[in-house]
Amino acid sequence: MKRPLLWDDQGRKRENSNGGSTKHNTQQHVPPPKASGGVNGASTVPWAQRPAQAVIQNGGTHSQRWRIALYSPGIVGLGHMRRNLLIAQTLAASPLQPVILMIAESREGGTFAMPPGMDCLTLPALRKGVDGQCTSRNLEVSLQELVALRSKTISATLGAFAPDVLIVDYLPRGVVMELDAALAALRARGRTRCVLGLRDVLDDPIAIQRAWSPVANEDTIREYYDMVWVYGDPTVYDPLQEYPFPPDVMAKVRYTGYLDQRLRLQFADLEGSDPLASLSLPPGRLMLCLVGGGQDGGRLAEAFAQADLPPETNGVIVTGPFMPPEVLQGLRQRVATHPRLRVLRFIPEPTLLLDRADRVIAMGGYNTVSEILSLEKRALIVPRMKAHPEQLIRAERLRDLGLLDVLPPDQLSPRALSEWLARDPGPLPRVRDQIDLNGLARLPGLLRDVLAGPLYPTQSQLQEGSL
Repeated sequence: MKRPLLWDDQGRKRENSNGGSTKHNTQQHVPPPKASGGVNGASTVPWAQRPAQAVIQNGGTHSQRWRIALYSPGIVGLGHMRRNLLIAQTLAASPLQPVILMIAESREGGTFAMPPGMDCLTLPALRKGVDGQCTSRNLEVSLQELVALRSKTISATLGAFAPDVLIVDYLPRGVVMELDAALAALRARGRTRCVLGLRDVLDDPIAIQRAWSPVANEDTIREYYDMVWVYGDPTVYDPLQEYPFPPDVMAKVRYTGYLDQRLRLQFADLEGSDPLASLSLPPGRLMLCLVGGGQDGGRLAEAFAQADLPPETNGVIVTGPFMPPEVLQGLRQRVATHPRLRVLRFIPEPTLLLDRADRVIAMGGYNTVSEILSLEKRALIVPRMKAHPEQLIRAERLRDLGLLDVLPPDQLSPRALSEWLARDPGPLPRVRDQIDLNGLARLPGLLRDVLAGPLYPTQSQLQEGSL
């Protein structure tokens, strides 16, 4: 039975038709806004019902196109950057048509197709080791020097760009707190509203408490952020139930629903972009292996390369740009002896390849799983479990809904993958009957609500006592 849509335009659950509330109704956690205003006083009237000029007048002193900046960390892989690119593409295609600048982590950022009115600033890259410590990925400088360089670059860029809204992905204070100076400067100028974007699962609750408390993330949200967008459906995982956030932080949360990754196919430059065309594979079904950025995906890629493919079947492994060179070399040697197996290191839009796949074996990052759900593919998830169980939590919740299969990493072997590939998979999952995938459709309205909110007073206004 199809689950009724129980969301309003601001990403909050509304009551169902019989007057009762759903199990995960966010009104259990988020106090209803007062009649005079919503988050930080913003009007709660859906943006489509507001005259555009009223939003402009409420938003500031200028009537040019809105300026949106996105901060996208990406120490381990490309997931944060790809999620933010999809958000930027969606906002650029909306009636708002903002000017967009993304601040990203990876050199690969410049290879992605960007809409008109958008550009990308790439920061000198960081790397996170197996011990969880960050170091410089490419420059031979200390962590302190690199973070100082990045922090000054971010502050100068945002100061010159003067965004109306800054959307920060995942880390309220940025990597190694590199956003602190920029957030303080933006608040002092009184022009920029800030949004924190969070994936559905952050980590297990104990780990989040240990990670957030020492760096005062909740205080940062309280002080600098106007709204928190959660890119998920609380019927799968509800952060407001799972994590002990204080009430004033909870009040800023709006669920968007999962981001429908099929829109990537519309935004991609399709001219000559068939990712299979250059692989010279014989006719047959496609089994796809995805390991995110590749930094810790070697075991899964090697097991897939050694698995037995079903008859008349091709296999493609996308290693990601951060796979260790020795692992990549071993995979290429294996591929050289297998007529139906290929390795791709990096492609700008892997969704094009996933759309062609019959089955997918993958790690369990947010973007990969969202793409699998959006395209309703039969999938086996082998989640990352070292240090952070985020991928395992997500995969198990979706497995319990019957939307994918899960193989714990300690059971990973070529034989286990061969057996899954040989199984009768049954009917395709009916994802949209069970979870909400309308997140991208809600983002323009949520952005308008942020823009319609009051600006904070500047330092000079506070000093003059003019407000």
